[in-house]
Amino acid sequence: MTDTDIVTHTDHRPAAREKVLYGGDYNPEQWPRDVWEQDHNAFDLARIDTVTLGVFDWALISNAEGKYDFTSLDEIVTRVAESGRQFVMATATGALPPWLAHQHPEVNRTDFEGRRHVYGQRHNACPSSPVFRRLSTSLAGATAERYAGHPALVAWHIGNEYGGACYCKNCAASFRVWLRKRYTTLEQLNTAWNASFWSHTFSDWEQIVSPNAISEHWRGPNHTAFQGITLDYLRFMSDAMLQNFIDEKAAIREHDAATPATTNFMGMYRPIDYHRWAKHIDFASWDNYPPTDRSESRMALTHDLMRGLKGGDPFWVMEQTPTITASRDINPLKRPGVLRLWSWQSVAHGADAVLYFQMRQSRGACEKYHGAVLDHAGRMDTRAFREVAQLGADFERVGAAVLGARTPARVAVLFDWDSWWASEITDGLNRTVTYPQVVLGYHRALWQAGVQVDVVAADATLDRYDIVIAPLLHMLKDDVENRLRAVVERGGSIVSTFLSGRVDQDTNAFLADAPGPLAPLFGVRVEETDSLPAESINRIALSGAGLDGFLGSRSIFEILVPEGAEVVGAYADDFYAGRAAVTRMPSAAGGAAWYVGALLDPDGVSVIVRAVLDEHDLIGPYADEPDLEFAVREGAGGRVSFLLNHADAPVSIIAHAAGTDLITGDTVGNGDALTLEPKGVIVLREN
Repeated sequence: MTDTDIVTHTDHRPAAREKVLYGGDYNPEQWPRDVWEQDHNAFDLARIDTVTLGVFDWALISNAEGKYDFTSLDEIVTRVAESGRQFVMATATGALPPWLAHQHPEVNRTDFEGRRHVYGQRHNACPSSPVFRRLSTSLAGATAERYAGHPALVAWHIGNEYGGACYCKNCAASFRVWLRKRYTTLEQLNTAWNASFWSHTFSDWEQIVSPNAISEHWRGPNHTAFQGITLDYLRFMSDAMLQNFIDEKAAIREHDAATPATTNFMGMYRPIDYHRWAKHIDFASWDNYPPTDRSESRMALTHDLMRGLKGGDPFWVMEQTPTITASRDINPLKRPGVLRLWSWQSVAHGADAVLYFQMRQSRGACEKYHGAVLDHAGRMDTRAFREVAQLGADFERVGAAVLGARTPARVAVLFDWDSWWASEITDGLNRTVTYPQVVLGYHRALWQAGVQVDVVAADATLDRYDIVIAPLLHMLKDDVENRLRAVVERGGSIVSTFLSGRVDQDTNAFLADAPGPLAPLFGVRVEETDSLPAESINRIALSGAGLDGFLGSRSIFEILVPEGAEVVGAYADDFYAGRAAVTRMPSAAGGAAWYVGALLDPDGVSVIVRAVLDEHDLIGPYADEPDLEFAVREGAGGRVSFLLNHADAPVSIIAHAAGTDLITGDTVGNGDALTLEPKGVIVLREN
């Protein structure tokens, strides 16, 4: 069968499912046909309604340029539709087939050390390769032509987990094209890159090469002689992969104008600026593989970040593991109840779909021991399968109550890939302090206080927020200082930290006191910045804004000079004892601009954040229970509150509102005593 054959789709339209979508990556091409029947019987028991097909099927579909055979995939699609399930169809371009890399070796990536790779692994295609772009787009178009209009098709999955980088000649040439569009002239480029330093003034575009281990970098990817060049290459590489996505989506749209298209992001993933991608995806989706079994606060931040990509619209969890991952040195099991708890956490933060990788364990290769709904034996009496089935039953009971519902956030956290990149590739700072570490610390304090939070880009509209927190806002761009000022002028509060306001969009330092254009807003200037090992702790004595006691700080210590701001905390140790460390600049409208000049310990961040929240009466109802998460979604189904117990012990609370637990059907009265078991969940539709 070829791409020229006519296909008539039998109308196996799935029954309408007004519920959280549930399922995951399914690869039946790896197993005999009799296994398919076992799979679908198990899926029925687990209430699986959605499967993702064809993610890595390029070699299955095509063994030569321009030739496509959809026979196997047709059989899979037919069986899925006959079961009453719906499917997400992938474009199969997430990894190259061997024949393509053999015939066109230039499609293989060149690494940071300048070595062009031979065929192997995945994420193995050069995004700038004309051959790769042409053939991947052709495959996406052929697949769309084949399955567009299928009644069981629910979404398109383009590529897979875009990431990595290439430093080949094609990428260098494309980088120069990208630079011409950005700067127009060499004079503007040389100014942006401060090219008079170290005799780097370029007199011809062809003189520009990729910044890597054999050009501008002297130790690794974060150690560069020219931050401007490296920063632009990071931007360019993110845009190059985005262009791959755009190419494939355009090919799909030639055959299917309506079915939504996405790709699976990876949360706080450094190589790709997801804000630059956001307008091109129809909905956000991401793969949730937390680093430890106590990553609940990190996941909360990442869910909020993914939700914020599309202005607060619901997102999908495209992948999670039912049990273990297989890519780490140590791969612990999810403890009993954790799968259900973490899945409900994603829904609490805005997910309308919860999917797995993978539905059945692979027989071989690097993911054969990666967790799955069904193990190699296909057993349905395992703890993992029982928990998957229990969660499927939960979703059916809750139904449509939360679908499309949004988070009523009055607090925003700014997340900026440019500040992340620029701060971590810059010499002279403290390399042990990372951008995600700082942002997570402030988001965690909000999360523990039970606050509903949007995580938004630095160029986002801030009009609807009472509080905006901008941790380590190293780079100022997109008029962000004026939008922050507007928050304070209408009575809101803002919080920023050390190393903020240091550079412009080209990562050149402002010729002014730090924090640059933010200094008048915060009423403070930075006189000096001390950087010490993490074990060097300096106490901060609190004495303003109704606060007292001491906080711990480490690693980075800015010595602040108030210029209108009140001193909230002063250093207690070292030669700068008594100098300002935390300040607050009040506004006439009743708001304030807080500046935190040191890396506070978690308890210290919480003290400052709660002081700001308290001024706006935004602390949540269970803020004194550190392991109890409180989240809210509001939509057509009303206001739904989620209570999630991340502790290993029961927690007893007093209900904040009356309503019905949608999982159990139990009625809850306002002020009732409630007990959540370890890893317990209540989904409360409030009256």
